[in-house]
Parts: sequence; structure tokens; C-alpha cells
Amino acid sequence: MKMAAEVRWLTLLIVFTIINCLNAGEPHIKFEYKYSFKPPYLAQKDGSVPFWEYGGNAIASSDSVRVAPSLRSQKGAIWTKEPVNFEWWNVDMVFRVSGRGRIGADGLAFWYTTAKGAYDGTVFGSSDQWNGLGLFFDSFDNDNKHNNPYIYPIVNDGTQMFDHSNDGATQLLQGCLRDFRNKPFPTRARIEYYQNTLTVLINPGLTNNEKDLEMCFRAENIYLPKGGYFGVSAATGGLADDHDVFHFLTSSIHIPGQISTDGPKVSVAEEAKLQKEYEDYEKKLEQQKEDYRKSHPDEAGQDKEDLEWFESANQRELNQIFEGQSQIFDQVRLLSNKLDEIVGRQERTLSMLSQVQVGGGGGVNVQGGGQPIQMIDTIRRQEVDAVLANQNVILNTARELKSFIGDVNSKTETILNNQARQPTAQVQPMGYDYQSLISEMRDGLNQIKRDVSHNNKAGGNVADCPTGNCLTTTMFLIFLAMQMVILLGYNIYKDNKEAQAKKFY
Repeated sequence: MKMAAEVRWLTLLIVFTIINCLNAGEPHIKFEYKYSFKPPYLAQKDGSVPFWEYGGNAIASSDSVRVAPSLRSQKGAIWTKEPVNFEWWNVDMVFRVSGRGRIGADGLAFWYTTAKGAYDGTVFGSSDQWNGLGLFFDSFDNDNKHNNPYIYPIVNDGTQMFDHSNDGATQLLQGCLRDFRNKPFPTRARIEYYQNTLTVLINPGLTNNEKDLEMCFRAENIYLPKGGYFGVSAATGGLADDHDVFHFLTSSIHIPGQISTDGPKVSVAEEAKLQKEYEDYEKKLEQQKEDYRKSHPDEAGQDKEDLEWFESANQRELNQIFEGQSQIFDQVRLLSNKLDEIVGRQERTLSMLSQVQVGGGGGVNVQGGGQPIQMIDTIRRQEVDAVLANQNVILNTARELKSFIGDVNSKTETILNNQARQPTAQVQPMGYDYQSLISEMRDGLNQIKRDVSHNNKAGGNVADCPTGNCLTTTMFLIFLAMQMVILLGYNIYKDNKEAQAKKFY
């Protein structure tokens, strides 16, 4: 029993040690309010934003900062007043880019630079040749490559000019194609710079879930200067969009063990004093609200700020619709990932087949000098095209046979109908009237007989014909017999054809 107890205590000690080691390896994250803003009460009564300054065409309100309005050739920016005093940081930015046109311009930019930029600069509303990081949410296609809206970072040392004609394609590190314009929800971007690695996660605004973020890019070996300023700028051109920023939340990231989490603690008496002051202030504020309602009975309704905390039936229905769309989007994204995996496998298979064809089709050598793997010969593209062409020819031939059989069927039905109406009559061939032909031959023979008899009565035994073209009776009979043989052979041939046609039905 004593041995078992010692084993249990030793096991618990090992587990606690492992947990402490894991917790010690996580970085310490601290919210920095002096480098952040969010609603409500984003802007003060005088229009200023605490710890920030803005200019150009930027407009600050209680719930957002409109960096650039939807008017042509507008520029604006907002910058922190003081430089940061930490090396690694994380920024959660919530913004919306919306406009009435199908195409927008120019875009929005996130800055971390050693000096504050201008409020009417040439690069998305800020200064060119910056020293630091510029993350651009570019909504206009300047290079006409149909690859916008595009999100990409550019690190500048203060000497490079931004390549406007190519949308910075010659200078960017990485990027991703995400359509963030005119979405049902605001766009969320998480920008993290920790241990010389820049990571950007994006939610283009299809869902309202704060955790629904997808990887845009991850760039390593990025060295940014210390003590920079945070900023956001935007610009419009011939086309215009509203560029609104709702949240800009900054957190400092500290390496484990860099700072001590045990700060100076407030004494119990000081804490009670502060709590009492807060309660007194809250009571005083409630009393002032009650006095204002009594002195203004016509405004007894709830304030707009209070109404923002409640939702109507229409809003609830819209939220349910958007939640359903979010679930559909999740399923579609899952299917898209599965399809990407399948396409990747197909591409790898096709690359192996192409390597085999280029190398002579002998086989693929296994790394390490093993026996070559014999690849099974598969169908090629030209063979597939030949098979498809043959199938098309077969289909066309089948259609022609079908039409021919249909014609034969219709003709056969006509013959059967004629026989049903006249069972004792001969079936008349289609396309030629033999009855009229026989009648004409009978009339011709009668006319010849009359002419011969008339000539015999008038001239007696005449040796020579006056015209030189005499027709004797023997020649006439021979000619008549030949015609009868030809007609009889044609009738026998036609009957055989009709009998063969009847065999199809």
C-alpha cells in the first residue's frame, strides 16, 4: 500500500511538471488599448479618436472610421500618435469595403512603418517609399490580369517606389485572392508578426463568426524595424467605394519568460475604495438619466444606443438566414477542400504518367537503386479524341438509318392501305402511272393499224414507202414484244423490292 501511494504521488508530480512546461512555452499576449479603437464611443464629442489622429478625407463617428468615402479621388488615413514599445504584435482589424458599382477602387492599406505617412499620399492614401510593412487590400485591377480583389504585403526599406502599373506584383512577398467587397458581414483580418514571421488570416465577410478565419499567407524571415507606427489608409480613383474601419485591436506578444505576470497588486482597502467610487458614479449617472427623462417627457422612448442592444423580429429572421448561409458555406468549403485533394492526386498521377512518356515508357526507377516499376500503359488523349469522333460518326449513321427506316415504314403503310381498300387490284408503283402508259400504247397501236389499212386500200402493193422509213408488221411485233418484256421485268423487280421492304415490319 505504501509503495502504491508513492507511485501515485510521483505520477501526479510528473503530470503537473509537464503541464507547467507546456504553459511556460506559450507566449504571453497583452491587450494594448493605446494602439486600439472600437465602438461604441469610438470618436469623442469633439470628433477626435483617443490615442489616434486622422486626416485627409477621413471621417470618424461613434461606431466607425470612414477612411475614404465613396466619392471620386478621395484619400484619407488614421495613425497612432505614439510608436509601439513592443517587438512582436497581433492586430485584429474589422472593416467593410462597399460600393454601388460592380468594380471598386482603389482599396485599403494597413501600415506598420517607422514614421507616420501622409494623409493624401499616392499609395492607397499614404506616402510612398515607406520604411516598414504595407499590407494592401487592393480592389482595383490596374494590370488587367483579372486577379483582384487581392491581398498582399510589401516590405520596403524606404528606397523602393510602389509599382502602380503592375499592382505591386514585382515587389510583393505573397498574397491571396479574396473578394471582400459588398459582403453581408464586415471583413475580418488578423495580422500577426511574431519571431520574424508574418501571418495573415482573413474572413472575407461571408459569415459573422469571429473564429471563422482562413489562411491567406504566411511569410517567414520578415525583419521589420522596431518602434513603428500603426496606421490605416484608403483611396478612391475614377471608381469609388466606402472604406469603413470598425475595430482595430492591438495586442503585444511576449516570448515566454520575457515579462513577469506577477505585477503590483492593489491592496484590499484600495480595491474597496475604488469599488465604492464606481458604485457612487453609477448611481449618479442613473439619477441624471432619470432627471432627464422627467424634464423631457416627449422623449420618454428608449435611446438609440439602448435599442442597439435589442433585436427586432426582422433582425432575428435575418440572423437566422445568415446562420443558415454560414452553415451552407462551411459545407461548401469542406467539399472544396475534398475536391482540392482529389485534384492534387490527379495532378500527381498525370505528372508521373508524363514523366514515364518523356522517359520512353520503360518505367520509373525507385530511389535507392531498386528495380524499376513497370507502369501500365493507359489511354492517351489522341486515342480518347479518336474514340469520341467514332462515336459521333456512329450516332450520325444511326440517325440516318432511323430516318430511312421511317420513310420505308411510311411507304409500306401506304401500300398496305391501298391493298386494304382495293384487295383485287394491282398495287400501283409510286412515282409513275402505268395505266396511262398502257392506254397511250393501245391508242398508238390502233392509230398505226388504221394508217396501215388505209395505205393498203389506197395504193395496193407498194414496194417502196414514199418517205423511206417503212415499218413492217414483223418489226412492229418484235418492237412490241421487247416493250412487254421490259415492262414485265420492271414489275417483277419492283415487286421484289416491295417484298423486301415488308420484311422490316
